[in-house]
Amino acid sequence: MQAAAQRPLWHTYLLFLAPMVLSNFLQSMSGTVNSIYIGQMLGTQALAAVSGMFPVVFFFIALVIGLGAGAGVLIGQAWGAREPHMVKAIAGATLLLGVLIGLVAAVLGSVFARQALAGLGTPADVLDDAVAYAHVMMWILPSLLVFVLFTQLLRGVSDTLTPLLALVVSTCVGLALTPALIRGWFGLPQLGIQSAAYAGLAGNLAAMAWLAWRLISKGHPLAPDREFFAALRLDGVILGKVLRIGLPTGVQMIVLSLSELVILALVNQHGSQATAAYGAVTQIVNYVQFPALSIAITASILGAQAIGAGRLERMGPILRTGLLINVCLTGGLIVLGYLLSHWLLGLFLTEDSTRAMAEHLLHIMLWSLLVFGFQAIIGGIMRASGTVLVPVIIAIICVVGVQLPAAYWLDGQYGLQGVWMAFPVAYLSMLVLQTLYYKLVWRHQKIERLV
Repeated sequence: MQAAAQRPLWHTYLLFLAPMVLSNFLQSMSGTVNSIYIGQMLGTQALAAVSGMFPVVFFFIALVIGLGAGAGVLIGQAWGAREPHMVKAIAGATLLLGVLIGLVAAVLGSVFARQALAGLGTPADVLDDAVAYAHVMMWILPSLLVFVLFTQLLRGVSDTLTPLLALVVSTCVGLALTPALIRGWFGLPQLGIQSAAYAGLAGNLAAMAWLAWRLISKGHPLAPDREFFAALRLDGVILGKVLRIGLPTGVQMIVLSLSELVILALVNQHGSQATAAYGAVTQIVNYVQFPALSIAITASILGAQAIGAGRLERMGPILRTGLLINVCLTGGLIVLGYLLSHWLLGLFLTEDSTRAMAEHLLHIMLWSLLVFGFQAIIGGIMRASGTVLVPVIIAIICVVGVQLPAAYWLDGQYGLQGVWMAFPVAYLSMLVLQTLYYKLVWRHQKIERLV
């Protein structure tokens, strides 16, 4: 933290942010290329079946993201205060809880996959394929959740390079195996729509093995050594603090995922062509939304480390720098998204009518991701101090009380495009309310260390 304080703040931001953004691009690219494989090699119907699983998987990942957010703040404060023993204790307790969540998700998700997908209104012509894909995805979910959680913990100690390198391993293995499993190359079985899920599992296991080797060889503070395994216990005091921050964040993520399920159900009513368009648009949106969230995470971790080091005067500059970077990075990606939308969507969708539909939907809401980034960064700064409840309530109100009613009403007025009009309405509401709370309340509160 001391070395970071000697650099210009924008430089510290970019050193932290660049590997994280590259990681997000790799994650998005992996999903994108898999969707291209499925759309081009198996057809639009198969892509529609896979697209229906996006919100379901995100529902479970949301719990772990919330858990990691809480642990990341505590680890950031402990790391800023130079207390490595506390870093291990927080990481161990959080990781064990994440494993238990993954196992529960695997059991419940696989047992109720058909009921869940049918309840979402998944088109009948793709339901069986969607269920087959869901069963595999649910059973590989524990390893995915552990990997996602561990990368969040690493970022708490300002290590964003190791998660990036691990993701390179995972992506290369997964992308090489997916087409091989679709076509049955090299004597492998032809697994059809399940190919991407099995390839993802192989890549994930390879990445975690490499991750363990690297951390041990580097003597990393979060290396899986004897001291780390000793910290793998459900410490009630630590988890109470983690959950105090992480649970509201997890609830927010779950509400967001539930809203996506409602949106998907609305989209599904327009047929499998609309579902395929939804999946393709989601791929493009991820490339913009994840970097915006990365800026917010960076602001939160840098803010937590500043609090741990007793450098509260840095909080304002950290926020302003994050907002400026959002304009440059997120804004630039939005411009590229508009300019290249026809070509990008053509990577997934082979039918001209479906691609035209998806392009129109993307153009309606893409600009609003800049607004989404602004409100996320403001929320991230407040999260660094442990203030999460009111910002989360604001987000939930804007989703449940603004976005969903607007989506239903606009769907009735304008059809499918009306569903997408509700996103900018919700994001603008979030930005206004988060800014008001930050300026009128949070800035006047006393900020203290949590660990």
